[in-house]
Amino acid sequence: MNSIAIVAGVGFIFWIGYVVYAENIVKIFNPDKHKKTPAQTNYDGIDYVPAKHWSVLFGHHFSSIAGAAPVIGPILAISIWGWAPTLLWIVLGTVLIGGVHDYCSLMLSVRHKGRSVADCAHYTISKNAKLIFLSFAWITLILVISVFVHLCARTLVLMPSIVLPSIGLIPLALLVGFLLYTKKLLKKHNQISVTLLGLAGLGLLIYTGSRWPVSLNVAEPVRLWSVILLVYAYFASIAPVQILLQPRDYLSAFLLFAGLLFGYVGVIANGSSLEFPAFTGFQANASYMLWPVLFVTVACGAISGFHSLVASGTTSKQLDNEVNAKRIGYGAMIAEGFLAVLALLVVSSVYSSVEGLSSVVNSGGGPIYAFGFAYGRITEGFLGSFGGVFAVLILNAFIFTTLDTATRIARYLTQELFRLKNRFIATLVVVALSGWLGLSGEWNQIWPIFGAANQLIAALTLIVVTSWLLSSRKPVIYTVVPTVFMILTAIGALFLKIVEYSAQRNVLLALISFILMFLAFVVLYEAVFVGLKNYRRKHHVYG
Repeated sequence: MNSIAIVAGVGFIFWIGYVVYAENIVKIFNPDKHKKTPAQTNYDGIDYVPAKHWSVLFGHHFSSIAGAAPVIGPILAISIWGWAPTLLWIVLGTVLIGGVHDYCSLMLSVRHKGRSVADCAHYTISKNAKLIFLSFAWITLILVISVFVHLCARTLVLMPSIVLPSIGLIPLALLVGFLLYTKKLLKKHNQISVTLLGLAGLGLLIYTGSRWPVSLNVAEPVRLWSVILLVYAYFASIAPVQILLQPRDYLSAFLLFAGLLFGYVGVIANGSSLEFPAFTGFQANASYMLWPVLFVTVACGAISGFHSLVASGTTSKQLDNEVNAKRIGYGAMIAEGFLAVLALLVVSSVYSSVEGLSSVVNSGGGPIYAFGFAYGRITEGFLGSFGGVFAVLILNAFIFTTLDTATRIARYLTQELFRLKNRFIATLVVVALSGWLGLSGEWNQIWPIFGAANQLIAALTLIVVTSWLLSSRKPVIYTVVPTVFMILTAIGALFLKIVEYSAQRNVLLALISFILMFLAFVVLYEAVFVGLKNYRRKHHVYG
């Protein structure tokens, strides 16, 4: 199929999704532009801070949810099942499930004073549901941080040219944040001029990094970079959001916008048919059935539970107006869908066989290298040899942003779960546990089930949202169908993992998979029976 036709079709469906379908979801919540948000009512100058402009918060949210997953997931999926089912899931998942999930989790948190979705479960379902969800989300974030620290450290070692722009973005973001939030300075330099200054600095960092790559001349550079990144994550997660988190993610978003623009220009300029097979079969082996495995392999880019943790963790505490929730929640999901489609198109245009792509994906390079190589080929006509390096730089920048956002959210959950008021101690607990998992390599044992666990969080989030809508006597049709689908998918994936690990006699992973599936059933029971009981009591419905 011609890649230009795919780009046009995807663009049209995403536009219909945002303009028409999303409006139906928005009407259910009926956002009030005059109502104060938690960022204003709970303002503390650290976590609850209204963003200077909705575009600044969009940059934070988009940068935090994107990371490398919208690239890695689709590439793994097309190497197993082909590009057609992967593309179909990305497009339909984004419009019908992912955008709904992200917007609803954001608005649910806003309507509950900026609390996390897990904490909202206490009010919408039961205390038990809250504790299970909170514990599960907390453990998942510890795992995410440990893995992202390792991935980011490894990338900095393998590509010394991205060290300066990756590290230099931190002081640059501090400068941009200072200019944006200092009223006297902003009168002289409006947001546009400050943004242009930041982008010029970012361009200079990229050029400097390519001229002077930085390598650590030590025995274990990955370990040293991991320690440095953990220290950074600690301080980044306790600093006021307007100082580093908002401006850093805002600038990083422009990197991805540029990457999307160059990538799609390259795809359209080539204008050829996709070389890779459209469909390779429903089942690669017993462990890789199209359903449910495709739907947990491609998470970010279609629907991801991590998005709800970001939406209800940091984004809801910075939203300046309820009306902007659609742009940030549903809009950022559409943008991520475009990124996932781009990854699919560039790889499917360059690689022509399952064997060729699989050999690269399963080698030391992995999906990121496969994407960087394909992106470089697609953009070679106007970016020259810089295209591949630019692609990896973008991904690493987003791993950075996801790392510090995940650490901050884990700190929130630690404070909620253990009732710790001191943010310094709570963050230390998060960083210490993540560092132990990352530096000891223990995360390798648990990471294989992360895909199913992540989608289980999405399913639990949709259960909480649906329960709240039901108790508020609001329409649930737009959430209940995705809820049922995601619950069945997550549980189905975990069941396959139990069978797989039992056959391998891997007792640890089989036990963890079983526990996760059991907890999902507990939350589902609480939502259906306890939640229904509370609904009847609240609305005096009997019989």
